[in-house]
Amino acid sequence: MALQAAVLRSSLELVASREPQITRRFYEILFARYPQAKPLFGRNAPEHQQKMLQDAIVAVVDHVEDAAWLSETLHGLGRKHGEYGVTPEMYGWVGESLLATLAEIAAGEWTADVATAWKDAYTAITSLMLEGAASQPSRLA
Repeated sequence: MALQAAVLRSSLELVASREPQITRRFYEILFARYPQAKPLFGRNAPEHQQKMLQDAIVAVVDHVEDAAWLSETLHGLGRKHGEYGVTPEMYGWVGESLLATLAEIAAGEWTADVATAWKDAYTAITSLMLEGAASQPSRLA
C-alpha cells in the first residue's frame, strides 16, 4: 500500500501548529472512550508517555517512505507492546482515538482525503506492529 506521505506530513504540521500537545488531547479522548486502557499507562509519568507517543508519530511520518525502517521499527515496537499486555483489540481503540484527535484539531481542514491518508497509515502501522507482536516468543512456553 502506498501511503500518502505529503498529505500525512502537511496535516501533521497543521495539527501541531494548532495544538502542540496533540498527544495530551489524544490520551484524554482515549481514556474517556476506553477507561479500561488507562492501567496500561501507569509505568510512566503522563508527560513522558505523551512525549514518547509524539516522538513516535513524528518518526513514523518522517520515515513513511522507508519501508525497511518502518518494518524493523514497528515490529520491535509491536513486540514491546505485546510485553506490556496490549491486545489486538486495543490497536483499534488507539486508532479511533488518534484519528478523532487529529480530526478535532484540524477541524475544517480534515477532509475525506486527509482522513483516508491517516486511516491507511494507521492500518499499515497496526499491521506491522501486530506482526512484531506475533513474532514474540510466548510467555507461556
